[in-house]
Amino acid sequence: MLEVKDVHSYYGNIHALKGINLTVNEGEVVTLIGGNGAGKTTTLRTISGLMRPRSGTLSFEGEDLVKYEPHHLVSKGIAMVPEGRGVFAKLTVEENLEMGAFHRNDTAGIKEDIQKSYELFPRLGERRTQLAGTMSGGEQQMLAVTRALMGKPRLLLMDEPSMGLAPVLVDVIFDAIEEINKQGVTILLVEQNAHLALQVANRGYVLQTGETILTNDAKALQKDPTVQKAYLGMDH
Repeated sequence: MLEVKDVHSYYGNIHALKGINLTVNEGEVVTLIGGNGAGKTTTLRTISGLMRPRSGTLSFEGEDLVKYEPHHLVSKGIAMVPEGRGVFAKLTVEENLEMGAFHRNDTAGIKEDIQKSYELFPRLGERRTQLAGTMSGGEQQMLAVTRALMGKPRLLLMDEPSMGLAPVLVDVIFDAIEEINKQGVTILLVEQNAHLALQVANRGYVLQTGETILTNDAKALQKDPTVQKAYLGMDH
């Protein structure tokens, strides 16, 4: 579904991605793990069009992504849940969800999907008229996830969904990730908490200083001594 081939991206003169290669097949949850500065967020920013690669290819369902502006990718079937959530603080929960469907014009379908959002996270339903900026970090994360789903993506990019959340809310978000995937959405997940990420993922890639250094199915990565030592806090 998604193919990233030998991609090099820069911030000014800083060579952030040094030939990243990865694939995501339809129906999978694939995770990118690695320390700070490994290039995980930069990879998502490059896929979503927020950064232009200097070289390499990005394709989604066989089509070149580089020629599209970020907002065009939503109608292609790609949505992103950004790091730091990025909700519209001065809009209500419901207005944020409507914004997620900006390219759709099926009013009945939009209403139905808003209802589905409240089924996925009942807490959002209770707060539908509340201004998003006044909600807790966990509630804003739920909103960021459902707002992205309002675009009806086939591929969902998620950047650090557990960041800054209380453990009980992290579990809620990760249960939702599994549920979203069960409903047929393919997910590329960037997550600092490698332990959690590998529990929900089918496959993973380990990034280090802008390069893919290791890839395997998630169970094998959980057992890999290098991964255990560097990212799972286990010393053997």
